[in-house]
Amino acid sequence: MRLFVKSLKSPAYRERWHERLGFGQELAASGAIWVHAVSVGEVQAAAPVIRLLRETYPRRPLVITTTTPTGADQVMKLFGDQVIHTYVPYDLPDAVARFLHRSRPQLALIMETEVWPNLFHSCQRQGIPLLMINARMSEQSARGYRRLAALTRSTLNGVSAVAAQAEADAERLIALGVPQNRLKVTGNTKFDAQLAASLREQAESERLAWGIQRPVWIAASTHEGEEAVILEAHRQLLTQRPEALLVLVPRHPERFESVAAMLEGDGWNYSRRSIHQPVEGNTQVYLADTMGELQFLFGTADAAFIGGSLVPVGGHNPIEAAAFGVPVLFGPYRHNFSDISSQLISQGAAREVGSADSLAQVLALLLNDVQFRQQWGEQGKALVEANRGARDMVLAMIRQVLPV
Repeated sequence: MRLFVKSLKSPAYRERWHERLGFGQELAASGAIWVHAVSVGEVQAAAPVIRLLRETYPRRPLVITTTTPTGADQVMKLFGDQVIHTYVPYDLPDAVARFLHRSRPQLALIMETEVWPNLFHSCQRQGIPLLMINARMSEQSARGYRRLAALTRSTLNGVSAVAAQAEADAERLIALGVPQNRLKVTGNTKFDAQLAASLREQAESERLAWGIQRPVWIAASTHEGEEAVILEAHRQLLTQRPEALLVLVPRHPERFESVAAMLEGDGWNYSRRSIHQPVEGNTQVYLADTMGELQFLFGTADAAFIGGSLVPVGGHNPIEAAAFGVPVLFGPYRHNFSDISSQLISQGAAREVGSADSLAQVLALLLNDVQFRQQWGEQGKALVEANRGARDMVLAMIRQVLPV
C-alpha cells in the first residue's frame, strides 16, 4: 500500500515490487560484493568506491541496491550493465533471507546511515562481513536511534567495520554501540568523485547557449517552503541585474508539477527542461525538472544555493558545487552536513543566509564582482582537493576483511 500511494506521484514505484520482498531471479552465483545506496546522493557518494572495487576485484560480481527509483536510474546511468541492480528488501526476516540467497554476497557495504536490524543480524549469522561506509550520524538521527537503544546497540555491535565521515559522526556512532576498535574516520568519499571532461564540456556548452555574460545562479535540491524564499530573492536580484537567470532544481520529482504551477501562478517567465523548452533572453527561471543532471548543472552557475537548509531538513551535500569552483550558499539548517559546511565557511568558500533579503544581498555581491566570485570558488575547489583520499582508506578497510 505504501508503494502504491507513492506511485500516485511517482509511477516508477509501481515497478519491481517483488524485489522489495526479496523475490526474483538469482543475482550472482557466489562471491559477490553488495553495495547499498539509498538514493541519488548515496549512489554519487558510492561511485568512487564502486569504481575502485571493479578495478580491485574484477572477477567478483557487484550487486548494487537502492531504495528509490531515482537511485536505480542513477546506478544505470553511471554503471549500466557493469553492475547488477535490484531494490533492497524491506527489513523483514523472510524478505532479507530471500535477498541474501539470491545475491550470495561475500561482503556487504552500506552507504551512510542505514541501520536495519534484520538485515544486519542476518549478515552476522551468515558470516557476511558488513561495513558501513561514508557513515554519518547527525544529532537528530542519534536521538531517534537512542529511543531504541538496546536494539540499536545490538545491531551496530555486529558491524565488521565503520568508515565515518567526521569525528562528530564517529563519536555518536560509538555512543550508539559501534565498537571503537572497528571505527575509523576516513572523510567523505564524495570528495573523491572526479569531474569528467565531458561533464565540464556539457556545462560550458549549455552556458554558452544561455549567454556567457548573463549572471546565472542555481538553487539545488529545494524542498517545499524554500521556493517562495528563493523566488523572492531572485525577484530582488532582478531589480539590479534584470538579465539574471535562476536555475531551479526541486529535490523530488513528485514536486515538479507543483513548482511549475507556482511559477505559472506567480507570473514568472520560465521554461522547463523536461520538455526541452529553450532558455531565451527574457527567461527569468529555468525549471530543471529532470533527474540525474544536477552535477553538470552546477557547472553552468556563477553561484549555488544548496536546498534543504532553509527548512528543517538538514541540508544536502555542497561538495559537487564546490568541486566545480562555484561559490556555495546555504541556510541555517545544515546538520546533515555540518562538518563539510563548517569547513567551507571557515575556508571562505561558503556563506550562511537565512532570508530572501540576505540571499539576494550575497548573490548581488557575487554576481557583480567577478574577482571576488572566482576567489571564493577557488577556495572551495582547494578544500575539495585537500580532502581527497577517503576511498583509498575505505579500500584498505575492505581488503582487511576481503583479501584480493
